[in-house]
Amino acid sequence: MNTSHVSGSSEKPLLGDTIGDNFDRAVAAFGDREALVEHATGRRWTYRQLADEVHAVALGLVDLGVGKGDRVGIWAPNCAEWTFTQYATAKIGAILVNINPAYRVHELKYVLNQAGIRTLVAAPSFKTSDYAAMIDEVSGECPDLEDVLLIGREEWTSLVAIGRGGSAAHLDELQAELSADDPINIQYTSGTTGFPKGATLSHRNILNNGFFVGEMCGYTEADRICIPVPFYHCFGMVMGNLAATSHGACMVIPAPGFDPKATLETVAAERCTSLYGVPTMFIAELSEPGFESYDLSSLRTGIMAGSPCPVEVMKQVIDRMGMTEVTIAYGMTETSPVSTQTSKDDSLDRRVSTVGRVLPHLEVKVIDPETGETVPRGTPGEFCTRGYSVMLGYWEQPDKTAEAIDEDRWMHTGDLAAMDDEGYLNITGRIKDMVIRGGENVYPREVEEFLYTHPDILDAQVIGVPDEKYGEELMAWIRMKEGAEPLTADAIREFCTGKLAHYKIPRYVRVVDEFPMTVTGKIRKVEMREVSVELLGLQKAAAAKHA
Repeated sequence: MNTSHVSGSSEKPLLGDTIGDNFDRAVAAFGDREALVEHATGRRWTYRQLADEVHAVALGLVDLGVGKGDRVGIWAPNCAEWTFTQYATAKIGAILVNINPAYRVHELKYVLNQAGIRTLVAAPSFKTSDYAAMIDEVSGECPDLEDVLLIGREEWTSLVAIGRGGSAAHLDELQAELSADDPINIQYTSGTTGFPKGATLSHRNILNNGFFVGEMCGYTEADRICIPVPFYHCFGMVMGNLAATSHGACMVIPAPGFDPKATLETVAAERCTSLYGVPTMFIAELSEPGFESYDLSSLRTGIMAGSPCPVEVMKQVIDRMGMTEVTIAYGMTETSPVSTQTSKDDSLDRRVSTVGRVLPHLEVKVIDPETGETVPRGTPGEFCTRGYSVMLGYWEQPDKTAEAIDEDRWMHTGDLAAMDDEGYLNITGRIKDMVIRGGENVYPREVEEFLYTHPDILDAQVIGVPDEKYGEELMAWIRMKEGAEPLTADAIREFCTGKLAHYKIPRYVRVVDEFPMTVTGKIRKVEMREVSVELLGLQKAAAAKHA
């Protein structure tokens, strides 16, 4: 029997160095080539100039007393300073903790305390978020937090100035003490318990994943990668930044947050060869007024990932954007992130209908979720992966780690997949009821827990319903307390705004007397979703084909 278990082979060995050592090699080889461009401000750095900034931030942090294993939080939209901090912390062995720019006060406080963040680098504000004020509000309740560095303010400028006068030899000594297996990054994923879990990743995890994702895109020092996806996700900082620096390519930041017009302008002006995005970003770019007027002829490749990729969108990206070598990637934060990816050599049919094959040096299998047995090819089951990419664990949550990674180091993704005879995979659904809205993972339990705090709500169940723009949207089914007036979607939105990240706020609300239940008393979310599709007229979105 041909079972659903494959290993990825490669003539290229795994990288055994730290992120700092790998970066130094790129600087030595490509010192005068452009490394980083911030299109919105016009700031740009060669590899040698980027190294100067990274070293200044690293030595500035050392002067503050930050050392190996200390947690340094970063709460900012995409900007050059984000990248400086990413590589600076890697060079001194501090653990960078990515904080979602959409977080509000209670989410920020949880992450600061759960990770034990000592130093926080933050933008003063972004869009409608006043980060400085939110940090002030929670800092008294975060005993580990010693230093807050607001980018562009006096404390950041001072840190960089002090670092510029620091000892390069001392930095080399600190870097030499690091191991590729040291934890270097914590990324929070929404938790089914209502609280996020900190996926802890090593140099080996994310450096190798960035490198091999870049290999699949055929990167060299001649590539210029437009990165409109957020740095706080693996998509930005691993598949973007680390894929670039491990190949001597250039990282191009089109704007602090996603803006379709700015992205198209940047690709044209900077002659980008690669463009990243979740499907909603590509949809927005393709429908941008005046799309045809942008010269995108430099584009060759790119990655579409983060949520299921509609087949028609993929075809348009190839035909109208000229991204003939575009790839689809599948993964999760806990696996650094990519496990499978399509190749530029795959047929159009493969690239628009699958998530590709296993990456080099990784294993993938599809198992029966009940028995744990590997299923035959073509049979759906749970997608599991093993290899260098699997996280060290959830930060200070060994019980949660044990639930996700078994004794043989297989990561159980909770996603349902089917593998064909040639090893290509299709993601067919999810065992857990996680919702992916525009590339953002939302666990309904977290939103439900928050809705329970409303004085008029007796019970709440949150589901994902299909959406043409975001892939999925949130819908809340609500039971009201006796005598309470039914709540509207607007009322729920108002209750959540400022307390939950915007992408966690339900778009649709239905007030009911009862939820559909199984005979054993479990709520039937599948039935709720089917009913909701009919009620909301979402049949077209539900029928859209995805890889």
